[in-house]
Amino acid sequence: MKEYDLIVVGSGPGGYVAAHKAGEMGKKVLLIEKDALGGVCTNWGCIPTKSLLNSAKLYEHAMDSEKKGVIVKDVSFDLAAAMAWKQDTIDTLKKGIEFLMKSAKVDVVFGEASFNSQQHVLVNGEEFAAESIIIATGSSSVVIPIPGHDLDHVVTSTEILSVEKLPSSLAVIGGGVIGVEFASLFSTLGVKVTVIEMLDEIIPMADKEIAKLLRREMKDVTFNLEAKVTRIDEKNVYYTDRKGEEKSVAADMVLMSVGRRPNVANLEPLKLKIDRNRVVVDDTMATSVPNIYAIGDVNGKSLLAHSASRQADVAVNNLYGDKKDRMRYHAIPWAVYSLPEVAGCGLTEQEAKDKNIDVKVVSTQMRSNGRFLAENGKRAAGLCKIVVDAATSIILGIQLIGPYSSEMIHSAAVIIESELRVNEVAQIVYPHPSVSEVMKDTIVSLAHNL
Repeated sequence: MKEYDLIVVGSGPGGYVAAHKAGEMGKKVLLIEKDALGGVCTNWGCIPTKSLLNSAKLYEHAMDSEKKGVIVKDVSFDLAAAMAWKQDTIDTLKKGIEFLMKSAKVDVVFGEASFNSQQHVLVNGEEFAAESIIIATGSSSVVIPIPGHDLDHVVTSTEILSVEKLPSSLAVIGGGVIGVEFASLFSTLGVKVTVIEMLDEIIPMADKEIAKLLRREMKDVTFNLEAKVTRIDEKNVYYTDRKGEEKSVAADMVLMSVGRRPNVANLEPLKLKIDRNRVVVDDTMATSVPNIYAIGDVNGKSLLAHSASRQADVAVNNLYGDKKDRMRYHAIPWAVYSLPEVAGCGLTEQEAKDKNIDVKVVSTQMRSNGRFLAENGKRAAGLCKIVVDAATSIILGIQLIGPYSSEMIHSAAVIIESELRVNEVAQIVYPHPSVSEVMKDTIVSLAHNL
């Protein structure tokens, strides 16, 4: 039986970061992975979707380039080439993770982990032991067990990333991040897309104004809100609308994107406290069992890759660092890589009001920004919306819709994490011309009203 200081189960953006960090600190580390290095994010999630969305964006730009002086003839989209580019990206990143593990002297074993005790792990018939364990087993797509859910043309986000031919029509069940990104991708490529969402708006963490604008900009997608899917057959998806009337939409392919469920199977021998299918952790990432930590989607705290990576830091710092570390969630940015992009950080206007905070809110159209106008034109839509505590002038939330939103939102995270006030941000110099100036301009406009 091989013994280690730390065993990490799962090699996603939480697991491999934790293993690398502990290895760099001189600990003897074993990383166990069931499928492929990088987990869902690298292989079937974040990375492949962004690769294909970028291909769709290039296609859209080529189709719309003539008015900007670029003449492109006979534009077409080659799905096989886009898929090959996607796979090359994945393979390159996996090699990078493999190098990181080798550089930190982390042992890697492939296979499904099972637990004999709270310190012993069995993989492929071989037993390993460690003083500490980090659970980073991630999550899986939820499939609603409605009639027809198991038909061949009903897929999850995993299978749809490997399609060899574009469907003529796609029904997307669920208007969250995953559903909207795929709706944006396929509609840009000419597929007739319908999104069926049970809630009254898409992207639940987004401000209602931002979400509504996104729907408006996704002109080629039909959105059915407050609709509940009841059954699927070979040609149609049936649902009840907000009035309770049954409707249907034709679909050659159906994407089930109604959320993700933490992977807690095989964890029973650890006797961890599990609530609502999530491993319970405190803000140090410790579970109810000493020396066992749980990071990433499996704890259900924040189902985002960058949250998992930060939780990895927290867990390893608390295991082996000189100072204790704690996870904070109030300034974690999120992004939807749709066309156009949407991103946010902190509280929405409604969330602040629900907390009985007196707020000032201001929005700025991105078309007032020089670079945005130069690249997108005066008819393009974009918005920056900022929420400020009226009593303290502390910035509570920032949301964006428009190009580069995902690349700008990190500055919102810095602002909110640092509890900066309006006048403090107004003194920061932003580069000109840049779309990021829209955030400062919006904040400066608030300074005159506080």
